Amino acid sequence: MSTEQEHPKKAFGWAARDSSGVLSPFNFSRRETGEKDVTFKVAYCGICHSDLHLIKNELESTEWGASTYPLVPGHEIVGVVTEVGSKVEKFKVGDKVGVGCMVGSCHSCDNCANNLENYCPRWIPTFGGKYHDGTTTYGGYSDIMVADEHFVVNIPDNLPLDGAAPLLCAGITTYSPLRYFGLDKPGMHVGVAGLGGLGHVAVKFAKAMGVKVTVISTSPGKEEEAIKHLHADLFLVSRDEDQMQAAMGTMDGIIDTVSANHPLLPYIDLLKSHGKLVMVGAPEKRPELPVFPLLMGRKIVAGSCVGGMKETQEMIDFAAKHNVTADIEVIPIDYVNTAMERLAKTDVRYRFVIDIGNTLKPSS
Repeated sequence: MSTEQEHPKKAFGWAARDSSGVLSPFNFSRRETGEKDVTFKVAYCGICHSDLHLIKNELESTEWGASTYPLVPGHEIVGVVTEVGSKVEKFKVGDKVGVGCMVGSCHSCDNCANNLENYCPRWIPTFGGKYHDGTTTYGGYSDIMVADEHFVVNIPDNLPLDGAAPLLCAGITTYSPLRYFGLDKPGMHVGVAGLGGLGHVAVKFAKAMGVKVTVISTSPGKEEEAIKHLHADLFLVSRDEDQMQAAMGTMDGIIDTVSANHPLLPYIDLLKSHGKLVMVGAPEKRPELPVFPLLMGRKIVAGSCVGGMKETQEMIDFAAKHNVTADIEVIPIDYVNTAMERLAKTDVRYRFVIDIGNTLKPSS
């Protein structure tokens, strides 16, 4: 049943006005519920590291380009459907749903035809982009969301909304390369470099797939967390030359979640012949790529960026089946600026999630 609206919807959220990165209350409008649109009340929104980069315009020199203000961040958005358009087929009022990193694509290129909207040259990011009608896209630090049903995923009832929210970015970012590069076979040995928002979810997915997992970290203090809490099989301190030497040639693949600048050669040396080093973090500086070690083992260095909508739904369903959720710290919206300061210092275990539904109150 359609409950389409004739006028744009009043919305309320928190936005950055400039590159200082300070967020404050912001009134704006969402488009009316179109015939293929789903409108939902936002319950939770995760804080991704890219939110921090974009509110501070730190990615201007990269493919992301300059940030545009006012900017309402958030692309790990979950909530409950309140309205659907007349041609919506997959959702109904009351459904639990989510929106991740994108809200549009061209639907006509080869990537879109192959369910890889995330690689569409004209993909539209959930916030800070331009929608088909030329309007700015606003993210999930807000009370309501309107999105084309193609870019909305169903959240199974047994998956808690707050713990599921980060899966829409961190989850699919790590699930997709495990699947695509064939690092999901029971008995394989996969390394996860970096134990943060991405890394801890990578460990959980890999273990759920039946893979032997080694966490690779610069921080010896994370060993207990990796082994006892996340159930990784092994732990390597990347700065310990003896440990790294002993592990050379033992891994089928590595999911590299590290966003700080770091050398690749130590990771490449850990790979077996035909091994794959897949980068999902985004270091600011371009790394040096030593070619000879690749030649001598037919090794691969690759990249991966989130996933298409079909695979994102598959990931969420897999997470529900295997009880995979992110480890989170739930915060009120008025704590968001402090959370950003802590995130810059990696002082979170492992993902902040904003309780939008209970703490975001419209301004006067």
